[in-house]
Amino acid sequence: MAANPFGVERMATLTIRGVQVNVEIWNEQKQETLVLLHGFTGSTKTWQRVIELLPDTVKIVTIDLLGHGKTESPKDPSRYSMIEQVKDLEEIFQQLDLHDFTLLGYSMGGRVALSYAVRFPKRIKRLILESSSPGLQTEEEQALRRQSDERLADEIEEKGIHWFVEKWENIPLFASQKRLPEEVQQAVREERLSQTETGLANSLRGMGTGAQASLWRKLIRLNMPVLLITGELDQKFIHIAEQMMLQLPNAQHITVQNVGHSIHVENPEQFATIVKGVL
Repeated sequence: MAANPFGVERMATLTIRGVQVNVEIWNEQKQETLVLLHGFTGSTKTWQRVIELLPDTVKIVTIDLLGHGKTESPKDPSRYSMIEQVKDLEEIFQQLDLHDFTLLGYSMGGRVALSYAVRFPKRIKRLILESSSPGLQTEEEQALRRQSDERLADEIEEKGIHWFVEKWENIPLFASQKRLPEEVQQAVREERLSQTETGLANSLRGMGTGAQASLWRKLIRLNMPVLLITGELDQKFIHIAEQMMLQLPNAQHITVQNVGHSIHVENPEQFATIVKGVL
């Protein structure tokens, strides 16, 4: 147990369907609960600054998704499919006795959160999706993306984590992060470098955007309040959010000024303020 000015943090290793999963919990005795799911190459660490800015009246649960952080990285890519990941989440929530909570996911974690909400809508009080999507709309788009994700997965295994992180941090999606203080960029880099080749490669193969089933036609079924958060400099995901707004029955879209894809990293204060407003 690590003391923390914002309540007590408890780190737990849960055995979930044969895999060791890392979970961290703050303010455990509180009723109002927020569950946070990180993006590709992320971990529970990605939420550190945001958690410090959230009130200690909320129980906060962060999870290292399969193949990331301190959670195991199985060798079988089929274990990483979105269906398997949703089953894992349900088992985690049952073990933690969580039945009515706000689920927040960033990027890949947003796709996981949305996939879970479609399958278990009654558990979700509110859904917050940061820079996320319901997958690709057509089979042609999915096939092309699957091919590029497979290629990248093979390269990660062949060339190693340092090669991949160098490539990944320089893709246009993260260009706005170059303006962040050096220590923030270094923390993001270290989080990425702490991953394993097997975990990242299989995550791409199993639940990359090309591998997951499209959820566009299922958005209309989600009756809980949904908040879509995008960064002003991330035009691709603003466009996706605008399209999602046309399908979701009870949704709101907030665009944060002067940030890109990773709003919680680029402006944690603004991000935490938005989340507090929702809670």
